[in-house]
Amino acid sequence: MPTTLGVIGGGVMGEALIARLLSYGIYQASQINVGEPSEMRRQFLTATYDIKTTDRNAEVIASADVLLLAVKPQAFSAIAPALSIELTHTPLLISIMAGVTLEALEAAVPGWPVIRAMPNTPATVGAGMTAIALGQQADNHNHRQAEAIFAAVGSVVTVPEPLMDAVTGLSGSGPGYIALVVEALADGGVAAGLPRATAMQLAIQTVKGTAELLQTEAIHPGVLKDRVTSPGGTTITGIAQLEAAGIRSAFIEAVQAASERSRQLGR
Repeated sequence: MPTTLGVIGGGVMGEALIARLLSYGIYQASQINVGEPSEMRRQFLTATYDIKTTDRNAEVIASADVLLLAVKPQAFSAIAPALSIELTHTPLLISIMAGVTLEALEAAVPGWPVIRAMPNTPATVGAGMTAIALGQQADNHNHRQAEAIFAAVGSVVTVPEPLMDAVTGLSGSGPGYIALVVEALADGGVAAGLPRATAMQLAIQTVKGTAELLQTEAIHPGVLKDRVTSPGGTTITGIAQLEAAGIRSAFIEAVQAASERSRQLGR
């Protein structure tokens, strides 16, 4: 890996990546420099991880071999001027800003290798899903660099950039959908007479266990569904209610709507 990682934005996702990269030994604390406007946040990051922090983005950019933009897309215009400083080297730029295209990023840093990434919030516990798309100047070495960084917080896939908005609508926004499912399952348990804490524990573990089973056995979800739906049984009765409520179309439309919103953010 390169000698210095610069991170613009010390929020939740930036911190998650830093914590995991340090714990895996991919970077040492002395190799990380974070640009963050909040003094309180800078103090927290320095005290917790013993890393360098500053409120001057240009300082971070000047020292970085890999530069990670971990801010909201609305902040890009404020960051862009600092990216135009004269450098003696060419860093790899990795952006996790939703909707900001490779074209826009490459226009801000002509000649730099650029990679666009979309991680999701389970990255904060090392169970994330990240999709990456390579810019025109990014080579195999840059590809491996990005994969190593995001593998520290979960799984990584590479997709063509035109699919990144769909990734955002599915895995980027997906934790919100699944949280809603867990809450609804728990509410159903309470309605059926379970104590709230017990219902929530059952709902969370059911979702977690089902995902692990599907991944471990590499089976189609329909196969697992068929395994647990006996004729005239409880599961098929519940599934019939979900189908009557349009559960499949609701999720499909949610992903499509979120994907469209991602495209809007990039315009």
